Amino acid sequence: MNAQQQPFSATLSPGARTPEQSLSVEWTALHDAAAAVAQLAGITVERPTPQVRNFPALIKDIGGWRFDLARDLVGDLSAMMRPGLTALLAVNARGQDASAAALTLWREYLHARTAVLALVPDSGSLGPRRST
Repeated sequence: MNAQQQPFSATLSPGARTPEQSLSVEWTALHDAAAAVAQLAGITVERPTPQVRNFPALIKDIGGWRFDLARDLVGDLSAMMRPGLTALLAVNARGQDASAAALTLWREYLHARTAVLALVPDSGSLGPRRST
């Protein structure tokens, strides 16, 4: 009964998250934004591969400089997508065709995401490499 409870808002504040949790949340939000861009471009989004879906956990396990770089790159990618999607939605809301611009943003996103995913070495058909 004497235990102090944190206010609800404090438990949800971004500052309370670990870097790993923040990366996972941002990665998910990034893919949600990308799906909206793809829809505006008239593209059907492919089903995420295990590498894409599990990226936050994979890069967390690797850690070190790769995790730090991944966190920075995902932040940069989010910073690119946020104003891009906002502009596309504004154009679309005015009844104008945003598909060409959306397709360009989609391609930029895919290229940047590929670079981020390259931080996790391929595990091969036998699964991830384990220390002996």
